Amino acid sequence: MGWRSALIRGLLTDEEWSFFEPFVVSASPLGGRPARDHRRVLDAIFWIARTGAPWRDLPAEFGNWNSVFRQFRRWTASGLWDVMLE
Repeated sequence: MGWRSALIRGLLTDEEWSFFEPFVVSASPLGGRPARDHRRVLDAIFWIARTGAPWRDLPAEFGNWNSVFRQFRRWTASGLWDVMLE
């Protein structure tokens, strides 16, 4: 799990990831480069939501803030968050 060991609190547990995984893996775009690690993107989005920090302050362990933000926007535009909340 490499990068996950550097962060201590608030990451998705394996049980939580097993809930979200089918939603985000099936939401991969038709074309374009697929995300390397959907779990890390979700961890990053949830970190932003928990802390209220600006996207640019996303810790580097989560990846490039702009890439995470763009994935968040794609999932928002596709209605993925609404589907998961149902």
